[in-house]
Amino acid sequence: MSSRKTSKKSEASSIFHYDEQVRKNHPVIAGIDEAGRGPLAGPVVAAAVILPAGLVMEGLRDSKKIPAENERKTLFWKIAGCAVSIGVGVVEADVIDSINILEATRLAMKLAVADLNRKPDILLIDAVELSNLPFHQRAIIKGESVSASIAAASIIAKVARDDIMLDHHDKYPAYNFRRHKGYSTSEHMECIVKYGPCLIHRKSFRRVADVQLPFG
Repeated sequence: MSSRKTSKKSEASSIFHYDEQVRKNHPVIAGIDEAGRGPLAGPVVAAAVILPAGLVMEGLRDSKKIPAENERKTLFWKIAGCAVSIGVGVVEADVIDSINILEATRLAMKLAVADLNRKPDILLIDAVELSNLPFHQRAIIKGESVSASIAAASIIAKVARDDIMLDHHDKYPAYNFRRHKGYSTSEHMECIVKYGPCLIHRKSFRRVADVQLPFG
């Protein structure tokens, strides 16, 4: 077994063990994570995932550590097939501009929790605290590397957001959202300079607001 495979297996065992320890006092765990805080365009998407007790899924880990899109998609469908419940919350660019990205992230997470069809006993959240919810909760720094439920939520949120950006690519093909998903790549910045921001750009983000458009 290669060191890479050993590392993946060790991480999987650790994150599932963490959740099982939490279940001793809180049997129903909802892991919560988001995708899309950093991009210059598109929504922020959050997911809440309740996994069944005793589950161990090979390869489940932080979505940012899964470079291959096809592996993320495979894990997405595995999670969808076994999860007790999945909730998704989407907050669009105009709302991000009006309330700021941190508050938009919190709103997306609350919408994801509201979308669950089962009431959790505790929320395990990646790095964020949510107010005015009637649940126990833990904000965990780098939670997607600590909790299997948060790791599952990170994958659901990432794939869901990528699919939304593919739809936006069809509406705004000049920006090539299919390639960069709204992140601030050099190609994306060149497109903003050339065409100006479109409806899904976050106008409050400095790299969008400060773009000097050409005359003509």
